[in-house]
Order: sequence, then C-alpha cells, then structure tokens
Amino acid sequence: MPLTLNEMRDNCQKARTRMQQARQEHWAFGAFNLDDQATLKAVAQAAAEKQAPVLVEVSQGEVDDIGLDNVRDLVDNVKREFGVEMYVNLDHSPSVEAAKKGIEAGFEFIHIDVSQANHDASDQEIIAATSEVVEYARLTGALVESEPHYFGGSSNLHTETIDYEAIKQTFSTPEGAAAFITATGIDTFAAAIGNLHGKYPVPKQLDLELLQRIRDAIDCNISLHGGSGTPGHFFESAVKIGVTKVNINSDMRVAYRQTLDKVLADNPDEYSVSKLINKHVIPAVQAIVESKLDTFNSVGRAV
Repeated sequence: MPLTLNEMRDNCQKARTRMQQARQEHWAFGAFNLDDQATLKAVAQAAAEKQAPVLVEVSQGEVDDIGLDNVRDLVDNVKREFGVEMYVNLDHSPSVEAAKKGIEAGFEFIHIDVSQANHDASDQEIIAATSEVVEYARLTGALVESEPHYFGGSSNLHTETIDYEAIKQTFSTPEGAAAFITATGIDTFAAAIGNLHGKYPVPKQLDLELLQRIRDAIDCNISLHGGSGTPGHFFESAVKIGVTKVNINSDMRVAYRQTLDKVLADNPDEYSVSKLINKHVIPAVQAIVESKLDTFNSVGRAV
C-alpha cells in the first residue's frame, strides 16, 4: 500500500534525526543492497538479531527488476514482520528523473550519481543535477547523497589487484568536498579514500588521515561506498572519525552465489530451490550482515 505524503515526511524526518544521532554517538548505518526477497530477509533477520538500524538499497538494475513501489512495499512488510528499524536508499541513481521517482516512492535516502551513467559528465552538469534533486527532495525531506566525480569499480568479485596509484587520482579532497557541498546543499557526501566498488583479491586500504581532514572540513554526513573486502578495523576507525553510512554489496553477493552453488551441487535431486535458499543461503548472507553491523558499532542502536 503506498505511503501518504505525511507518512513519507515522518519517515524522512526520523531518518534525519537518526543520522544526526549516529554521528554524535559514533556509529554508522549499514546500507545493504537488496537483490531479491531472500537478501531482504537476511538483512531483516540480522537487524533483528543485532537490534541494529539498517538501510536497504537498490540501484537502477534492481529498480528495473523489482520496481520502486514493490521495493517500498516489501520493506514496509518486513519492517512490520520483524519489528526492525529499516530505511530505503536509492543507490547510484543515474538521472534526475530516476531520483525524483525514488523521492515520490517515499525512499528516505536518495543517492544521485549522474557520473555513473556518464563518466565524462562535467562538474557543472553534476552540480546542476545534484542541486535539482536536493530541491525536489524538499517534497518529503529525503536525505540526498552525492559526489563530484565517478566512483570506480563494480559490485562483483574481481580477479585483478587494486591499482592504488590510479585510484588515488580520484580521492576526495577536503577542499573539493567543501566546495561541492556548498554548491549543491547535499545532506551526505560520498567520500573516496581508498574504498572501491567490488571485492578484490587483496584487502582494501582506507586513508583514515584523509578521512579525518575531510571530516574537519565539512559539516554534513559522510558515507563510504564499496565497503566489501575491507578489514573491519578500518570501519571501526572511520565510525569514530564520523562516517555514518557504509555500503555493502559484493560481500553479500559472493556469499549468496558461493553458498547457492554448493547446495545445488550437494542436492542434485532437489528442485525446490527456494527451500535451499531459505535453509542455507539466507543464513550465509545474514552472517555477513551481522559481522558488518558489529564493526559499524550499530549493534543495540535500533529504536
């Protein structure tokens, strides 16, 4: 059932308040990608077990597969069933029009990322699009997130090593972050400090000194994309510095796929795949989510 405008505004205001509390109390929301209903159930069960607030998020691919309104309904149903604190983020929305649809669907968090669709988008184009979404988000009070440049990698299991010299060229700077926030009015800045989309053969390394300088230079929320494959101590330090949202996708997808491959091979005569998913895959994904919530210092923070 669609939310009323007042319900959307109440949810968004609560989300804003909770993000402020996260920064003050030094914990972060885990933002976990929603590929299907099984993934959503795994996140909900982890949130219930850990009594932790969470975000579930969909990018354009999931939106095309599931539908914005269906995502909203699925999440609301799960919130009621499991009694969890859960919000929805539209992740890497590739256009102003797509972001507006997420706002109208009642998503509490909107990430506008025109550089995802156009890696060569100019600074002016990115600022103009982001500013338009910020203005439109006043309809519901949704929190808007963005960054001033393309963020590399992909949400997959990579075989190549990480070329840190190359990605350092795209690191955020304190001055650039401050200028972008001033120009756009965003609520959350997606920082690039060594985080990279995807899971790689070697652990990721975050530049925490740079993160501290960015935190000192800006007064809005900070998120970290590409959290998969990152040693937990980096998250523990980042949360202390003031990060309030960490995106996790590939770690969950790898656990899902590898577990499913194994149980299908072990059960060649079972044709009810949903039974295998419920019995084996969901617990495997849930374990990943729970381990992240531990490092985000969000356990026991749900209201």
